[in-house]
Amino acid sequence: MIDLQIEGRVALITGGNHGIGAAIATALAGQRASIFLTYLRIAANDDPSIPHAYYENRLQTADHVLADIRAATGNAEAWEADLARPQMVPEIFNLAEAQFGPVEILVNNADWCEPDSFLGEGRGPTGQSHTAITSAGHDDHFAVNSRAAGLLIAEFARRHIDRSADWGRIVSITSAGRDGHTGNASYGASKAAMESYTFTAASELARYGVTANVVEPMGTDTGWINAELAEQIRRKSPFGHVGQPREVADAVLFFVSEQARFLTGQRLRLQ
Repeated sequence: MIDLQIEGRVALITGGNHGIGAAIATALAGQRASIFLTYLRIAANDDPSIPHAYYENRLQTADHVLADIRAATGNAEAWEADLARPQMVPEIFNLAEAQFGPVEILVNNADWCEPDSFLGEGRGPTGQSHTAITSAGHDDHFAVNSRAAGLLIAEFARRHIDRSADWGRIVSITSAGRDGHTGNASYGASKAAMESYTFTAASELARYGVTANVVEPMGTDTGWINAELAEQIRRKSPFGHVGQPREVADAVLFFVSEQARFLTGQRLRLQ
C-alpha cells in the first residue's frame, strides 16, 4: 500500500459542496488530512439539456460532505464564500488556520460557468445553450476561475514563505480552455489563465518545497451530463468511459502525495 504521507496536513478546497470538489475533500480526508471547504450556493435558470438534479446539487450547502467525512472520523469544516469578492481570500485562510492550522494543500476547484460564444445565442457541441460574449460575462468568469485562483495561490505563497515552511501542494482543476472551448469561450479562456497562474507558481515556489500542478478531467458526470452527451463522451474516450468525480480526486491525491514531490508544472489529462 502506498503511503501518501499527508496525514495531519491541512487542505483548503474550493467549490466543495458537490461533484468533483466534494469527491476531492472526501478522498483527502480518507488519507487523514484536515479539510476546510468553501462553497457557494448558485441559483440559475434550468437549461433543458441538463438534468434538473444538477441545479439542485449546486444549491446544497456542504453539510452532507462534512457529515460523510466526520462519520468516517475525519476532520472537516466549511464556509460559504463568494470567491468573486477578493476580500474573501485572506478571510478564508484566517478561518482555515483558526480551525486546523496553516494551509499546506490548496485545491483550486471552484468555477463559474455560463456558456457564451462568438456566435451569439445558440447551442454548443454539448447541447448547452450559450449567449453572446459580453464584458460582464467575461468579468464574471475571470473573477472566479482566474483572479480568485491567482489570489488564493498568492495568499498561500505569502503565508508559506512567512512561516519558513518547506512543504506545500497546489492543484488546480482545469478544462480544455487552452486550445479554445467551442460554445463556452469565456469559461475556457479563464481556465487557461488559471493554468498560467498555476504553472508560474510551479516555477517560482519550487525552491520553497511547493509543487503546483493541473488536473484536466475528461467529461465528468457531476450531474450535468444527459444520456446523449454521455454517449458522445464514451465515443471520444479510449476507454469508452464517462468520468466520475472520484477519478479526478484520485489524480489530485497523486499530486499531493509524497511520491509526487518532484513533479511540478505538470498537466495531467484524464481520458
